[in-house]
Parts: sequence; C-alpha cells; structure tokens
Amino acid sequence: MGRILAIDYGTKRCGIAVTDAMQIISTPLTTVAANELTAFIKQYIAKEKVDTIVVGRPLQANGTASEIEPMIKRCLQSLATVVGDIPVERFDERYTSQLAMNALIQSGVKKMERRDKALIDKTSATIILQAYMQWKEMR
Repeated sequence: MGRILAIDYGTKRCGIAVTDAMQIISTPLTTVAANELTAFIKQYIAKEKVDTIVVGRPLQANGTASEIEPMIKRCLQSLATVVGDIPVERFDERYTSQLAMNALIQSGVKKMERRDKALIDKTSATIILQAYMQWKEMR
C-alpha cells in the first residue's frame, strides 16, 4: 500500500501533506513554490510509493469555482506528465485556511508563528487530506 499525497495549491506556494504507508494518519510534509510543484512531485514519487494524489478544489460558498481554478487546471496538466498512472483526484477545500488557523490557535501555536503562511498552507493540505480520507472511508 502506498501513501496518499494532498496538495493545497496556491499562487505562490503549495502546501503538501501525506499519509503514512498504511494510509491511517495524515501529516504535513512541506510547502513548495508553485512553480516548483511538478518537479517536487516527480522527485517525491520516485522515492515513495504514492497510490493517489488529492488536489484541493477551491469552491466559493455558492459552489462555483474560484478564480484560481484555471491555474490549478494548468498545474494538473503539468502533473499529468510526471505522475504516470497515479490517480489524481480533486476534493473540496472550502474553508480549509480558516480551519487551519483555528487548529493552530487551539494547538497553542504562538501568534508570531501563525503569521507563517507556509505553516497555514501545510496545515490546510493536512485538513484536505484528513477530510478526503474520511470521505473515502465512508464511501
């Protein structure tokens, strides 16, 4: 069994989270500059077995696509050239940044540390991955 990798795509940087090899626990992995994402994924899947890649689908409150969606679609086209037969799935990521900030506050992360956008991005990717895993389990 391989890992599940989640991406919280952003215009500047992308948060990355992964599961353990048994797909039980999701943890933040890193953040990567958006223009380096494809190269990072290519290197990662060369080292680790990945069963699925989950990319957040940023929807507005009314369910329509957000303004970043065209950039994500270009990124997905680029990823398709390096991931081979690894399935790439999309998953609703509405409110994950707010949930990430609340999780950081509740876990006692100091205010200065919470200003680190990379920390929020990694945490958002972890929340996307946890929600995806719960959805997959219920399916």
